[in-house]
Amino acid sequence: MNQYEDVATRYIASWNETDPAVRRATLEGLWASDGRYTDPLADVQGADDIDATIAAVQGQFPTFRFRLVGRVDGHGSQCRFAWELGPDGADAPVAGFDVAVLTPDGKVQTVLGFLDRVPAAV
Repeated sequence: MNQYEDVATRYIASWNETDPAVRRATLEGLWASDGRYTDPLADVQGADDIDATIAAVQGQFPTFRFRLVGRVDGHGSQCRFAWELGPDGADAPVAGFDVAVLTPDGKVQTVLGFLDRVPAAV
């Protein structure tokens, strides 16, 4: 597994982690202290707000899980990867891709999220 795949895998795992203490430890190991997450529905900065955003998504979709789709691509300090959000073993109603910008020491500085498929009720 290369650096970009490792970051994407740990990033997706953080969105699936339901234990608040474990998720927080994962976020602190993965993100820069001033990390920023932005998508069409959220624009947050710092571990507290990123953690709260993940918890809110889990509350909205309690039986859904994120999963990587396809290949993780990266160069320099950035990587991109596609993902889906849905119930295990079923089609995912939500899909998108993220671009992560990494710090020189490999932590996530910024994630720019794009939503490709979102149900009307979201």
